[in-house]
Amino acid sequence: MEVRHIATIEELGKEAARFALSLSLREGEATLVTLSGELGAGKTAFTQAVAKALGVTEPVTSPTFVLEKIYPLAPSMAFERLVHIDAYRLETDDSLAALGFAERMTDPKNLILFEWPEQVADALPEPAVHISFEILPDESREITYE
Repeated sequence: MEVRHIATIEELGKEAARFALSLSLREGEATLVTLSGELGAGKTAFTQAVAKALGVTEPVTSPTFVLEKIYPLAPSMAFERLVHIDAYRLETDDSLAALGFAERMTDPKNLILFEWPEQVADALPEPAVHISFEILPDESREITYE
């Protein structure tokens, strides 16, 4: 377990870039990173900063209502796609199947950042990394990597 204290949005961007560049492909499966924390804790902001670090130039927004967004990555990246999933509105494990999640997990070139994994925990494989975001009393953030 690793814990990082983040005081500003700039620090969050640097931390997300550091994290993104530390990832490597997994053999035979996508790299699944789950993101947990209350509303406003920084999950989407972290994903935006990861996307930027990986060369995504289009706006990265929360997929709360569309559930999933896929961003192509530059050919120089190890991963070919960033898949951003927000399970906040999912009510059953079966709803994840409708997204084609199992197929996405079979492609090692996919980096999947998955917000609200608690909503469908029984349907998810073990993530490569689980990240928890906590808002502290001074409005800074504590990020825990497991």
